[in-house]
Amino acid sequence: MNTHALSNSSPALPNWDHAFRLDGQRALVTGGGSGLGLAIARCLAASGAEVILAGRRADLLDEAAASIGPLAKAAPLDLRDIGSIKAFAASLEAKHGPIDILVNNAGNTVKKPFEDSTIADFDEVMDVHVRGALELTRQFLPGQIARGRGSVIFTASMTSFIGQPMVMGYTTAKTALTGAVRGLSAEFAGRGIRVNAVAPGWIDTDLFQKATASDPARRAKIMGRIQMNRLGSAEEIGWTCAFLASPAAGYITGQTIIVDGGAVIGF
Repeated sequence: MNTHALSNSSPALPNWDHAFRLDGQRALVTGGGSGLGLAIARCLAASGAEVILAGRRADLLDEAAASIGPLAKAAPLDLRDIGSIKAFAASLEAKHGPIDILVNNAGNTVKKPFEDSTIADFDEVMDVHVRGALELTRQFLPGQIARGRGSVIFTASMTSFIGQPMVMGYTTAKTALTGAVRGLSAEFAGRGIRVNAVAPGWIDTDLFQKATASDPARRAKIMGRIQMNRLGSAEEIGWTCAFLASPAAGYITGQTIIVDGGAVIGF
């Protein structure tokens, strides 16, 4: 039960000329050095936000931040090192200022048959997607609550909704994130914090092309599911995140937005 006082009054409406803008806000994007994370950061920056890219490879982060421009900074972070996250968050805000938008995008996977997998394989994936992301979120929530506003976005997946073989840890982690979104939203929506997720479908990335180049049957199966008959672009995920972080999405919380060209409901 939400024990916080409810108000019958509506909040002030945003300036509709700038409803999709993020000027004056600061975003942290984990896994921001490449792929979807970099696309998300670019779209947030294009919407006016200052963006901080976090990840394990400092050289990759620096290159990515430079490609975005003066609104981007880099901050090395290894989410697997749970014990370091509190100090990382405190140092980050002391150096750059409060985090208004947190995008928990960093991820990894271990691909092998379930009967050959180990608990260590499972933990390797859960530590990044779930434990690390939730611990990072925990560190920034108090400041967002004190300011009365904040947006937390998780990168979920089609595997949050459909089964895929040989990625049990990844499937479990991405499914857990949809529950985390609901739980966090229920707990913090009344204090001005919106929590949502974006679930990408099959996106035209180097990783996808490499994974399917020598497997035409798999590629055909994938394309046969997608109602729009094309792969998505990384920027289409980025713009969805920018929308969810913006005033235009001010009444959206606890949701997982599937961006997949109709694949999950495809036939």
